[in-house]
Amino acid sequence: MHFNILTVFPEMFPGTLSGGVVGRALVNGIWSYKTINIRDFAINNYGSVDDEQFGGGAGMVMRPDVLGQALDSIKDKGKIIYFSPRGALLNQKLVHKFVNDEEKIFTLLCGRYEGIDQRVIDEYGITEVSIGDYVLSGGELAAQVFIDSSVRLLDNVLGGGAESTANESFEIGGLEWPLYTRPSVWRGHKVPEVLLSGHHGNIERWRKQQSDEITKERRPDLIKEK
Repeated sequence: MHFNILTVFPEMFPGTLSGGVVGRALVNGIWSYKTINIRDFAINNYGSVDDEQFGGGAGMVMRPDVLGQALDSIKDKGKIIYFSPRGALLNQKLVHKFVNDEEKIFTLLCGRYEGIDQRVIDEYGITEVSIGDYVLSGGELAAQVFIDSSVRLLDNVLGGGAESTANESFEIGGLEWPLYTRPSVWRGHKVPEVLLSGHHGNIERWRKQQSDEITKERRPDLIKEK
């Protein structure tokens, strides 16, 4: 899987993506990336890539002529994604959809300022994606979230294979149950007896019950989706 990343801050990559299992996958060639500095296509020597809004209003907008040249510099763009608060919410289902798509090349457009000119979105058929109901200073952090959530689903990234993701939150139709490890008693807190029983049927029923209760309390909207 390959990611082209258009940004005015190429130094922000790979950032957190250089660590952990995703970082090892990068070293092992399971995924790759290339940053394209949008300022390389600026309209003047000052590196300007934005301008005032037509119709007035606060905030600057990234220019279509600059972004167009930046996008055209990429030979194989694959699926182009722009991170925007008005985009489709990035959840586990959508991540799977992207990962399972035949297209394994993604161009990630990291906006800044107030946003990008709508004509760029229309011209290139760009898909808008949001990582949550809040506003960031730019799309770089969203791009890292998108890459991390996608890469970890690829083969040979997680040590436990498919089983490592199968029992995670959102994969099981709700939130994950409580997790415990050694020691069995810590500061007076004991691990639930059922987990020490060795009775796999009882353990699975306990986990399902815990998952249902936590999901109902914290994310009832997920129950409606099941």
